[in-house]
Amino acid sequence: MSANERRAARTREILAATRALFDERGVRDAQIEDIARAVGINRAIIYRHFSGKEELFALTLVGYLEELSRALQDRDDLGADPEKRLAAMTEEFFDFGEKYPAFVDCAQTLLRRRGEELLEEVSGEAMVALGSAMSATLGQVVAVLESGCESGVFTVPDPILLANIFYAQGLGVLNLLTLQLAVHGHESGMPVVDPVSREAVRGYAILMSTAMARGDAS
Repeated sequence: MSANERRAARTREILAATRALFDERGVRDAQIEDIARAVGINRAIIYRHFSGKEELFALTLVGYLEELSRALQDRDDLGADPEKRLAAMTEEFFDFGEKYPAFVDCAQTLLRRRGEELLEEVSGEAMVALGSAMSATLGQVVAVLESGCESGVFTVPDPILLANIFYAQGLGVLNLLTLQLAVHGHESGMPVVDPVSREAVRGYAILMSTAMARGDAS
């Protein structure tokens, strides 16, 4: 095995360990030391393969996105009408996020950074990998939106932008699915917290996505 092949194999090993720890403990509780220990290496070696924690997060997110992309593709029924296709993709996104909460945390950790900050902290190669994974995943939603526009069901001036909005909003909805609490005011002036059902949250989110695709402002 050449030096390049050994380096690539070690990179894959570190990413696999990172993903396993994320899924087991969550993003916040997975430390670089834990990842290094799982691989059986010194933490300094991790920084020989990744520019920093942000790049490790970005490339771990690539793995999640590739898996999500396959799940969306498997769920998509090309023979169904665009609204049903979009609803099914929304459902699949929520299914995936509930199955892998660390995907949500990992994605939101990167979304909180400004683009120029990420470009400074993540290598160009890693950014290309992340962008390609994002494009492949969101591209499936874009295709459904474009199909709906062609058939006159949807009115979407910019399907790419709307797909990106769906992604960001979906991550927020997944947080609410985890919290399962809604806040509202009380006549006493004090805030009140009520439980909300998983089914209600998902139902509203699906209605929201199809209404936005139809251009329904009501």
